[in-house]
Amino acid sequence: MAIDEMGGATEAGAADPQAAAPEATGVAEPTAAPVPAAAATKAKAHWLVFFGLALTVLVLDQLTKAWLTSTLSPGEVMSVIGDYVRLIFSQNSGALFGLFRDNALLFGVVSIFVIGLIVVYQRQVGSSLYLSIALGLLLGGALGNVTDRLRLGYVVDFVDIGIGDLRWYTFNVADAAISISIVLLIGAALIPSLAGIGERSSDG
Repeated sequence: MAIDEMGGATEAGAADPQAAAPEATGVAEPTAAPVPAAAATKAKAHWLVFFGLALTVLVLDQLTKAWLTSTLSPGEVMSVIGDYVRLIFSQNSGALFGLFRDNALLFGVVSIFVIGLIVVYQRQVGSSLYLSIALGLLLGGALGNVTDRLRLGYVVDFVDIGIGDLRWYTFNVADAAISISIVLLIGAALIPSLAGIGERSSDG
């Protein structure tokens, strides 16, 4: 009896270290914590790029418009490079590049909705620096123009480029930022690798 008990105790004692070893090494070994932390830091840096670009575009847009409106009267033209590049105080009550005029309030409301969508989309793709730059430019442009619409009832456009009667739509800094953003987003759609789309799934 004593031998059986001792033997049983010995077997149990011998089995315990072997049973405990996998628990100690197998569970404690994985170190997945640093990866999410690095990803969170990266995403946070991209949020700074996103908001930093948006703020930069907004400030530049409003400063240039303030200078122009204090320098020129509505409709007045200032030559920069002959007739090729001119500044003109244009009051745009429509959308981008003067399209769909006399709907400033409607486009102001739509712009606020679009701004919300831009922020939501940035939250989903914030790990991509490329998309954060594109969306930051888009947000800054949208904020610049919606500020005009809600404050003035129209958007101040002033850059006039062309040759003779063949001229591009009059635009501003916000319009330029939006146009660049659209080009970047189209590039990401055509070449997903530019934005790193699909890389995370293949890495996993």
